Amino acid sequence: MTAPYYADESVTLYLGDCREVLPVIEHEIDIVVTDPPYGETSLSWDRWPTGWPSLVPGAAMWCFGSMRMFLDRRDEFADWKLSQDVVWEKHNGTGFSADRFKRVHEHVTHWYRGDWSLVRHETPRLPRTGPDKSGARRVERGAHLGTIGSLAYVDDGERLARSVQKLPSIRHGLHPTEKPVGLLDLLIRYGCQSDGTVLDPFAGSGSTLDAARATGRQAIGIEAREDYCEAIANRLSQGVLL
Repeated sequence: MTAPYYADESVTLYLGDCREVLPVIEHEIDIVVTDPPYGETSLSWDRWPTGWPSLVPGAAMWCFGSMRMFLDRRDEFADWKLSQDVVWEKHNGTGFSADRFKRVHEHVTHWYRGDWSLVRHETPRLPRTGPDKSGARRVERGAHLGTIGSLAYVDDGERLARSVQKLPSIRHGLHPTEKPVGLLDLLIRYGCQSDGTVLDPFAGSGSTLDAARATGRQAIGIEAREDYCEAIANRLSQGVLL
């Protein structure tokens, strides 16, 4: 096993191609949260590493990507089942082409292996917006969902996190595709218990590792470029979120 490039009491970071490092990782992984190269541009770093989805350990994964990316690479996710997708709405997106709508969102897809009942899926609850809805009410459902009568509802001030999350893009970050910690926090808490381990095989800016550590979880990262490994190590050594 390659020696870690960086390690502290919560995070272990490896330098190398994830396809070479993943097969020798011995840790039990609770959730993978990652943002692979989409392979959609001519940029030198934007190259899809063929075969990586089948090498990822564990039973659940959040993966960032575009619809085109997932459709083009669908065969590589053959041993995964798609659970859901979350949409990250940015404050301002990128427009590579003038003949298409300006893209101001990215998908984050949730994948799992095996029995869904054995996969952790605890949707975070966030402070509600709008009026208090405590009191008796009747929930109407279609026949295919069953009948529910009146019930007493106590508004606890929270709501399930929504499938569209609006957060600003990271400007002048450590990596050109850096993701906001606020979004990563929700994904991690959904799929990983408080004492679990998060894996990111495309560590980039280290934001997933930082978000996992901030919640008290363990994190393992893999990054192919040494300059980004150095930037991640510097970020994590400061002990605070950047």
